Amino acid sequence: YKAPHHHHTCPFRTMATIAELQQQVKDAGEKVKTLKGEKRDKKDPELVAAIASLMDLKKQLEEASRPVETNPFVSTRAELDDIAKRRFFFRPAFDIYGGTAGFYTYGPPGAALKANIIALWRRHFIIEENLLEIEDPTIMPHEVLKTSGHVDRFNDFMVKDTLQEDKFYRADKLLEEELENRLKLPTISEAERTQYQKDLLAADAFSKDELGAKLKEYGIKAPETGNELTDPYEFNLMFPTPIGPSGMLQGYLRPETAQGIFLNYKFCAEQNSDKMPFGVAQVGKSYRNEIAPRGGLVRQREFTQAEIEFFVQPGDKKFPKFASLADLELQMLPSPIQLAGQNMVTMTVGKAVADGIIANETLGYFVARTAQFLFLAGIKKEHLRFRQHLPTEMAHYACDCWDAEIEVSTGWMETVGIADRSAYDLTVHAQRTKVDLCAQEKLETPISEEVVYLNKKAGALLGKDFKKDAVAVRTFLESLGVAEAKALQEEVKAAGGKEVTIDGATFKLTPDHCSFETKTETKHYRNYTPHVIEPSFGIDRVFTAVLEHSYYARPQDPDDKEKIVRGVLSLTPDSAPYKTIIMPLDQRVGSSDKYLDMVQLLRTQLSEHALNYKVDDSGASIGKRYARNDELGIPLAITVDFDSIGTNAEANSTLTGTVTLRERDTCTQVRIKVAEVVDVIAQLSTRKLSWPDVQKRYVEQKNTASEAIGGAKGTDAAESAAAGSESKKEAEEYLSKHKLTEVLNEMVNKTLADKPDDPIAHLAKLMADKAKM
Repeated sequence: YKAPHHHHTCPFRTMATIAELQQQVKDAGEKVKTLKGEKRDKKDPELVAAIASLMDLKKQLEEASRPVETNPFVSTRAELDDIAKRRFFFRPAFDIYGGTAGFYTYGPPGAALKANIIALWRRHFIIEENLLEIEDPTIMPHEVLKTSGHVDRFNDFMVKDTLQEDKFYRADKLLEEELENRLKLPTISEAERTQYQKDLLAADAFSKDELGAKLKEYGIKAPETGNELTDPYEFNLMFPTPIGPSGMLQGYLRPETAQGIFLNYKFCAEQNSDKMPFGVAQVGKSYRNEIAPRGGLVRQREFTQAEIEFFVQPGDKKFPKFASLADLELQMLPSPIQLAGQNMVTMTVGKAVADGIIANETLGYFVARTAQFLFLAGIKKEHLRFRQHLPTEMAHYACDCWDAEIEVSTGWMETVGIADRSAYDLTVHAQRTKVDLCAQEKLETPISEEVVYLNKKAGALLGKDFKKDAVAVRTFLESLGVAEAKALQEEVKAAGGKEVTIDGATFKLTPDHCSFETKTETKHYRNYTPHVIEPSFGIDRVFTAVLEHSYYARPQDPDDKEKIVRGVLSLTPDSAPYKTIIMPLDQRVGSSDKYLDMVQLLRTQLSEHALNYKVDDSGASIGKRYARNDELGIPLAITVDFDSIGTNAEANSTLTGTVTLRERDTCTQVRIKVAEVVDVIAQLSTRKLSWPDVQKRYVEQKNTASEAIGGAKGTDAAESAAAGSESKKEAEEYLSKHKLTEVLNEMVNKTLADKPDDPIAHLAKLMADKAKM
């Protein structure tokens, strides 16, 4: 494998330059000190020059020592936040009441984008991998989450401001933020850089004491006040809720969707004819009472998860389709590389499995499929990596675990966890409920096996002596293996009795209770508890990353005095909230009956294809309407112009009944018959066609330069004026310089909207008002 360039690493020449500058500052300072020691006059030319040189070198050193921001998403975050809020992709929930941290409302484009990401996930995993899907309640009783370990262990480490105790912080996130800032400093040594990288990657794995020591080591204070922090302590993240009117039954809002799948494993296995392997998926809301929910959608208290539990045989984790993805190259950060403080490497999934870096083929397959899903959603490959959990952060029952981390403006964001959870969950739920959650495998060659069981006399005595607890005691005794049963029988016989604890209760067993018999059975089937591979997706985090990776701003028009930022969301066909926009060229077209008939036809056909769309027939210029729909990430725009409705006297009559179709990112257009355009859009939206394919099939519609950057298209009046100029080039330059195209277009649209009795007088007044400005 090869090691790629890691853009958070400063080049060595930076350190050399800083060292040289530091020496030059020192030398210049000594020269100034020497000259002053010679009692030189303040106006002495040599002294003045030496002081000026020293000040200049100090300025250069200060500039060179500033933090270096190498994250490409930081510079555009403010522009993206403006679009997200202004176009209502999302905003804080309960906003008119002041909002509550950790809760967000998705607006129309945001809700549609999120729904499309989930639909893509369902198609990519549930349909293509032939998974089963369930929907489980979002409230779970205490007993379920006690068994799973969430009641006791679902904690984060919290610290408080020692002087302002209403200010809480998540300890590991404070450490991560401090280390990320330090890594931006070009003045740090390579040894410091290595240590910072190691601590940054291990922050989530530190114990309470280790985390407290690191906060002190780096001198981390309360961010808002600068006060000292308390030592870290555990905080359970679940939301408790009483169930029923009495409030006596304790419940919680579920912290994950996975547990509902484990509880229903038995019934799903029956629906799959008890065949292995198989997978079960669930998409839905989960809840975590985050200590300090910051970073927008990244840390919410209510969020959407999409999880898969893929059940496999413990000794056989090969995957039939693994070979089809073995050559996929991904950026990886295996555990040993993290512990050494080294940078991520690029390797194929096949090599990672073959070398034992990824534990098995099934885990490797879902790593690769996760990457494919994220690419389809719009994640850039160079900003995706898979990080292996360190031994200290992996659950005791886990075999191997990888996180898909996506680089966004706040750093590397954990977005998907892909874990081999062994048989832990099914085992603990089976033990607690006494329900058999095993699978069965038919043996190719039957085997003979010694089995142990209670004799009839002992079984009858249990009911007489233990009454209502007889079932619990019998289950305990019958669960013993041959060796364990024989050992217990001998121990009780020798001692005359023994006390055992079962489900928290103590029982005294006598030799008569522990009377076992053995026999040899021929087994044709083997029972086992399945292991599970679990890919767990944070949909809201995928949403955040998709927005950041898709945003860019078009180049500024040098003649644009307003210097407007023309932001674009380059969303993929799968993710885009709306697949197309329908627009008239201007309101003259928009008021035509032929236009209205075309729009009705397009609405019907788009609905039949289940394609989400918008109609924009406002009075703004066509360029402005293109620009504001580019902000929504709409990939295609249908425009009905004068040729479409047959009112352009100079046009070819064959153009009647056609429309133009504009592609968002290239700003190129083709002309298509209105009866065909929706079918083309449907094929583009499902990736059956590419835009170059469409350009080859249909006649390209030429744009003006202003249209290409989202500017205004010329009106007929403006085009006539241009024709009267000495040349087309001169006319275009003149129109652009004085913005006549835009001004005239706005005035005509305003007159059409107002519909005055005397339109000429109305236009004249608008021009006069404009001249006074």
